[in-house]
Amino acid sequence: MRRLLATTALGAVCALALSACAQETTNEPLLRPDSVELNTDPGPPLPAGSHIERAGTIDPAPQIDADTEGSYRPDDKTAEERVPDIVKRERLVVGVDRSNNLLSYRDSATGEVRGFDVDLAHEIAEDIFDDPSKVDFRFVESSERIDALQSGAVDIVVRTMSISPERQREVEFSIPYMTSNTRMLVLANSDIESIDDTRGATLCAVIGSTALDTIRRHAPEADILQTRSWGDCHMALQLNQVDGVVVDDALLSGMAQQDSYTEIVGEPLETESYGVAIAKPTEDNDTRGLIRQVNFTLERIRSDGTWRQLYDEWFGDYLPRSPLQAPVYREEADDTDDTGEAEES
Repeated sequence: MRRLLATTALGAVCALALSACAQETTNEPLLRPDSVELNTDPGPPLPAGSHIERAGTIDPAPQIDADTEGSYRPDDKTAEERVPDIVKRERLVVGVDRSNNLLSYRDSATGEVRGFDVDLAHEIAEDIFDDPSKVDFRFVESSERIDALQSGAVDIVVRTMSISPERQREVEFSIPYMTSNTRMLVLANSDIESIDDTRGATLCAVIGSTALDTIRRHAPEADILQTRSWGDCHMALQLNQVDGVVVDDALLSGMAQQDSYTEIVGEPLETESYGVAIAKPTEDNDTRGLIRQVNFTLERIRSDGTWRQLYDEWFGDYLPRSPLQAPVYREEADDTDDTGEAEES
C-alpha cells in the first residue's frame, strides 16, 4: 500500500512538472519568425484560373487602322442548299456562355439556357429547320471560342464576340447583330466615377477579351485581374478584390441587374459591334453557305421587327437602344472559288 501511494504521489509530481514545462514552452515560438511565410493577402482566394497583370507590364496591342472586311451576302438558295450537312444532322450546334446574365445564362429555376444571344440562335434555327428548338448549346469560355470553331466542335459562336480586323484573320463574322459601348462597373459606394480615377486600382477583364487592351490603353496605371469568365469578374468586384469591371455595357447591364449595389459609370471608352462567328471557309469545309444563312436570319429580324422586340425584352430596362451598324458585304467576283477565298473588285 505504501509503495502504491508513493508511486501515485511520484506520478502526480511528474505530471505537475510536465504540465509546468508545457506551460513554459507555449510562451516560446515554435518556429523562428524569419522561417514563416506570412499571408499578406488575407481574404478569399482569387477566382480559379485567374492571374494579376501588373500595371504597365504589357503594352496594348497596336490598333489596326483598317476597316473590317464585309461578310458574305445572303443568296436566294434554300437552307437545304446552303447548309445540307446541318439540315441532315437536324440540329445547329451553337457555342454560348453559361453566365452572361441577359445575354446567355442558365436559368437556375428552370435549368434552361436563356438570353438575347440564345434567342438569336433560336431564330437562326427557325430559318433552317422551321423549328427554333433544334439547337444544341455548348458552353465555351471566351478564350475557347476560336478553337471551338476551328476544331469543328460548334457550327457558330453567339457569345458577345466583337468584330475586329485582328479576329477576322482567324474566323469569319456575320453582319453585326448588336452595338455596345465599353464602360465600367463599380460598387455604388465607390469613389471611382470614370476611368481617370483608376490610378493604382485593380480592374477586371476576361482572358482573351478585347477589354484587356481597352484597360491597357485607357488605364495604364491600373493592375488587371484576368479571369476565365465575366461572372468571375463580377464576384471579384463583390468581394472587393477588384475596383471595377471593364467591358461592353450589354454585359455590364446583366451584372447590374443582378446586383443593386453596383452601377455603370464613365463615358464610353470604345464602341464595338458583336457578330456571329463562323469558321473560315476552306477547301474541306466551305462555310460560306452557313455565313449566308446566318446573315439571311439577321436581315430578316432587322426588317420584320423581331430584333427590336428581342432587344427591348432583354435590355429595354437598362440600356438605350443603340442603332445597328449598317450591314457591309464583300464584293465577290467568283462565288464558286473552291478555296473559299472571295475575290474583291
